[in-house]
Amino acid sequence: MAAYAALLSLMHIIDNLRLYPRPPLRLHHKQAHLLTEKAAHLQQFLERYNPRLGYSTEADPLELRIADAAYAAKDVIESHIVDRITGDGGDTSSDALYQALDMVIQDMALLESEAMEIERRLGVLHHVQEKSMATDSQRPSSMVGVKDVKIQLMDKLTSDCRDLLIIPIVGMGGTGKTTLARNIYQERRITEHFDTCAWATISQEYSVEQFLAEILGLDNDHRSREGELGENLHKHLFNRKYLIVMDDMWDVHAWDRARVYFPNNENGSRVVVTTRLSNLASGLSSRSSRLEMELLDEAHSWELLSKTVFGEESCPLHLEEIGKRIAKSCKGLPLSIVVIGGLLAKSEHTREFWEYIERNLSPIVNLEDDERCLKILHLSYKQLPVHLKPCFLYMGIFSEDEAIHASTVVRLWIAEGFIRPVSGKSFKEVGKMYVKELADRNLVLVHEIGSVGGIKKCKMHDLLRDFCLREARKERFYSVVDGGGETNARRCIVAPTTSMEEAAHALQSMPLARSLIWRRGEKPPSLRLRWLRILQSAMPFVFQETMLQLVNLRHVAGVYLKGESVFHSMQRFWNLETLIVEGNGLEFSLPAEIWCMPRIRHIQLEYAHLPDPPAGHAAADGSDDNDGGGVLRNLHTLKEITNFKCSKDVVKRIPNIKKLGVYYEKFNERLPVENLVSLDKLESLEFAIHSMNGQSLNFPHSLKKLTLRMINSKFSQQVLGMIGGLPHLEKLRLDRGEFEGRKWETVEGHFCRLKFLEILLSNIAEWKMESSHFPCLERLVLRRLPYMDEIPLEVAAIPTLESIYFVFSHTHGLKSLLRIVEIQEELYGDVSIRVLLRHKAAVIYAEEWSDVMKECRNSPYIRFEV
Repeated sequence: MAAYAALLSLMHIIDNLRLYPRPPLRLHHKQAHLLTEKAAHLQQFLERYNPRLGYSTEADPLELRIADAAYAAKDVIESHIVDRITGDGGDTSSDALYQALDMVIQDMALLESEAMEIERRLGVLHHVQEKSMATDSQRPSSMVGVKDVKIQLMDKLTSDCRDLLIIPIVGMGGTGKTTLARNIYQERRITEHFDTCAWATISQEYSVEQFLAEILGLDNDHRSREGELGENLHKHLFNRKYLIVMDDMWDVHAWDRARVYFPNNENGSRVVVTTRLSNLASGLSSRSSRLEMELLDEAHSWELLSKTVFGEESCPLHLEEIGKRIAKSCKGLPLSIVVIGGLLAKSEHTREFWEYIERNLSPIVNLEDDERCLKILHLSYKQLPVHLKPCFLYMGIFSEDEAIHASTVVRLWIAEGFIRPVSGKSFKEVGKMYVKELADRNLVLVHEIGSVGGIKKCKMHDLLRDFCLREARKERFYSVVDGGGETNARRCIVAPTTSMEEAAHALQSMPLARSLIWRRGEKPPSLRLRWLRILQSAMPFVFQETMLQLVNLRHVAGVYLKGESVFHSMQRFWNLETLIVEGNGLEFSLPAEIWCMPRIRHIQLEYAHLPDPPAGHAAADGSDDNDGGGVLRNLHTLKEITNFKCSKDVVKRIPNIKKLGVYYEKFNERLPVENLVSLDKLESLEFAIHSMNGQSLNFPHSLKKLTLRMINSKFSQQVLGMIGGLPHLEKLRLDRGEFEGRKWETVEGHFCRLKFLEILLSNIAEWKMESSHFPCLERLVLRRLPYMDEIPLEVAAIPTLESIYFVFSHTHGLKSLLRIVEIQEELYGDVSIRVLLRHKAAVIYAEEWSDVMKECRNSPYIRFEV
């Protein structure tokens, strides 16, 4: 909802001016009070306001007027700030500001009166009845109602036909094509049947190079050409039985260009293609190979809805009859059922609310498939808590089928001003709660879980993304430049995806734009958006001198520097909170002005030096000191800093740092690392050092994640003991360092909370342990350990262990992996550990290794990848 987001953003601006009065602007205290009061009243009204639940192509006029009033207030305040900092003309006097704001306050007062009259005259019923307690996501049984199709697909994949077989899965959007393919793709029976498996998403805006790289497991950052990638793919697949899934294909040309790289090895290889287009499926293979995803019948619809809402519990009897009618109204479309189920799961389970949902579904039952789905999605959207609506609509700015980093989403929400303050929690923590809430409602899909839990990446179903784009266009929330029509958003977001000419035209027509999400591989047109707050680029481009005029920037990501001088006036960016500078191979230093930017939250750089703080003493209370070098009390992330001088003075100036990444080059003098232990709120540390010179390390007990890269250095027993004693440590990566005596012996009482352990490129040959030494370990990753002859058999008895990932270039350790699987089966009667073997050495097929490799390949619990 654009209106609510605009009001929330306005209140953030007012709070920032009160908390950080460094810009040459102060609001009159009476006007600041009135603006805050009226914005708060209108927010409260919108939280209760639900004018109509039926879908409409037009936005509610009152909401648009409220949004415009909030935008006008922001324009007045930010224009005066920008004019005063840049000196670019305009009347910047206090009287002019007062008069301009007075007019805005009068407009907001009229809207406030109108809102109060609506409440008096009609009453406002807010239908979303939120549960008082947060609940975990109740994931439905994704294969409800498709058992027969699943069996057919399994049979086609494992049939005796030796020719390369193309298997299209066809069905309308939301019927579960991708879910079925993903479910089969992860089946143990399938992974054992094929030598290699790969997945690539095609979508409408496909790149042949990108999906070839995806099949090869590459990120293609080096921009390989299609021919080179295709040749590598052909070599990779030649003489192997392979399974390739090409998800969401819209154009037969994508297959025509890719098929030449898929060899017919006459060994039973298969390619699965999911598509909505029946004619495309017909062109791929014979009708006998094709699978149709049918809509669910009433019984399966109710089963899916019940599982979505209640999980494995039974539906209360007083809701069962209504629930079956609601499921029937969804006309068998799984996406509609799980979205409505997500809504019901997050509301109170009362007969009145379920009857209300049923009444509002009834008018849309007999509509056409696409329109019915759209209106069901709209109903679920209207029932979202108002603070989640702008966050959900904002997800449409990301590309179709994009795996979206949750951390990126949260930073953008914060920069846009969408996050409501919650006592005792940071904006980042609240943002993570929002992502989980949307996932719990099945409005975003969890794509990847982090190493110690939590959502790392998410995706959007393309129908939900289409809905976000439509609703955003209707509410004038943001515009996506796609050549499909006029842009009508004036202040919120531009996301160019087409030609430079169209993008330039859009930017010229939107001089008040606050956000630019740039998704092309070229630098954006000349930026003359004076009030720009957010600049996010998918492809890095050079930060230019002219961008120093964008003094209102709050979030900058995807730029790189040609030299240090471009940031010489960094203090002009009074509003800056996030700075992400990509590497260009050159070292640079941030200006000393960084210490005078108390709003900064997130700094992520490459090859960068952090300057010493200015002379003077940091104030003990975290406020700016008189010498101009204040405490960065909002700084939570500081990553990839070279030769970080962690002096006592620096520690005082970053008291709330939670994520830190540092790299120390080889020094002759003593390294300033002993004060790291004083960062008592630090949770994540990436520490790389080139030669320790005999120094000891000590890390704060607050650490939850630690990556330790010891180049030309050793993991001494003292260091390993110190790490093991960290009471909150959940994730540990030991990279490249040498173990003293080439062995590691863990002890009781250490690593009591460790969930993830990775050892990479080490000289370790012997690891002595007991299963009780790692009581919470879930994932073990061992990468390229040439001297390790045996993985400790004791890991088989760790009750929490879920997976072992072993990357190797020889057979050392493989026999112990087989034994670990046997021990698990003996202890528990089953094997709970998922073992994944991966190698990159062609010599693996040498004759002398064939026996142990054959055993691994034949094990039902070990998956082998190349």
